[in-house]
Amino acid sequence: MDPFSAEGELVNIHTAFVQGQYTSVINDFETSSFSESNKIPIQVLQYRAHCALGSYDEVISQISDKDAKKSPDLAAVKLFASYLKKPSDKAVSEAELLAESQGDNLSVQLLCGTILARAEKQEQAVQLLAKHQGSLDAVALIVQIHLSQNRTDLALKEAKSARSFAQDALLVNLAESWIGVRQGGDNYQKSFYVFEELAQGPSSASATSLVAQAVSELHMGRTEEAETALNQALTLEPENSTAIANKLVLDTIIGRPVEETRAKLQSVAKEHEILVDIAAKREAFQTAMAKYSPKFEA
Repeated sequence: MDPFSAEGELVNIHTAFVQGQYTSVINDFETSSFSESNKIPIQVLQYRAHCALGSYDEVISQISDKDAKKSPDLAAVKLFASYLKKPSDKAVSEAELLAESQGDNLSVQLLCGTILARAEKQEQAVQLLAKHQGSLDAVALIVQIHLSQNRTDLALKEAKSARSFAQDALLVNLAESWIGVRQGGDNYQKSFYVFEELAQGPSSASATSLVAQAVSELHMGRTEEAETALNQALTLEPENSTAIANKLVLDTIIGRPVEETRAKLQSVAKEHEILVDIAAKREAFQTAMAKYSPKFEA
């Protein structure tokens, strides 16, 4: 059973998390106001919100080794924060061991599944996540993994399956919108409507939804509108690496100098995938160029 279903007392904090309102998740919900059985799920959501904001050390320091041994949920969170802070083969191996021993635990599924997916072990991640019992969080992550594999067909199949039991759940709408951006054509506009509604709603606005809106705008060639949305996102979260990375893409598209934006991204997330990709392409170009020697004729 999904602890974050619409029928439970966690619906509001979970909705805030899904909408990317991480500061609200941390500051606006007191663990003591929830039933004892939900204390751990609340802690997990708040720790995940800290991770989303890049506060890895705070999570690692707050979860003692003793608490991690007692609770697979907290063990998964601490491992997740440690991996995000500094990805390593050791952390991946520990995620595999935790998944093997506690694979029925939802936090283990989600967080170890994320670690495995980031470590290019997508099939293992999907196998772990497939153990979920009606969790839309797991469905959303499976969709993201399939999209990263360029398997839009499998992502669509997963979303359709979730739609059959989740009706108009926010996560299903978001999953279908992610797929729509990948499919293109008329689906750009459909996805845009979902992202815009979240991004511009007084109770749902966040840097995350604004970036999603901006991406859909970019796909439709609306660079001015995309820039407005990205600037709003960076006003909310000046060091949001995803917003900065998309600003770098926007600057490139419109022919604006990118040095300042690239430097900002390097200062915030020096191992960001777009920077790694740029470095790899530059190295490949230099290697190819070295094979040719210029010839000059008198």
